[in-house]
Amino acid sequence: MKLKIYSFKKVKSTNDTALRLIKKNIINGIITSENQKNGRGQYGKSWISSKGNLFMSIFFPIENKINIKKVSKISLKIIKNIFLKNININTTVKHPNDILIKNKKVCGILQEIVYNKNEKILILGIGINIVNSPKIKDYETTYLNKYFKKKLKLLNIIKIFKNTFEKKQSLYA
Repeated sequence: MKLKIYSFKKVKSTNDTALRLIKKNIINGIITSENQKNGRGQYGKSWISSKGNLFMSIFFPIENKINIKKVSKISLKIIKNIFLKNININTTVKHPNDILIKNKKVCGILQEIVYNKNEKILILGIGINIVNSPKIKDYETTYLNKYFKKKLKLLNIIKIFKNTFEKKQSLYA
C-alpha cells in the first residue's frame, strides 16, 4: 500500500492531524510537520519539538486481532532496523517506546489505535532528534547529526521511513 505524505508547516501534533484525516475517511498516510506545538509522548507526557528535528505520524489499517504489545514490538524493530541499515548507526531499545544511541534518547514513538467504521488503524507518532536535542531532567538525549560528518537531511529520512513502512505494513497482519 502506498503512503501519501501530507506536509505541514505547523501542527498541534502530527498524531492529532492523522486523527482528523482518519475521521475524513483517509485511512493511510504520513503526516510531517516542520513544527508541532503540542507533541505528545507516552502517559500524557509532552514531546519537545525543536526546529529541524523530525515529527511525523504514519497511519494505516492493521489486522483487527493484533494487540498493542505486538504492534509495539514490530514498530520498534522496524525503526531500529531503519537506523542500522539506512542511517548506519547502532541503537538500543528502551521499552516501551524509546530508541537510544549510547544510552541517550534519540527517538520516541507514540502508538495509538483508533477505529474508522470497522477498521482498526494504527497511528505511529515518531519524533527523532536530528539537528539538536532537548534538555530533559529525567534522562540524557542526543541527536543524529552529532554522529556524522555529512549531515542527514530531513527529507531523506522521511523517504526512508515511507519506503520501509510501505514494504513492512504486512507485518501488522
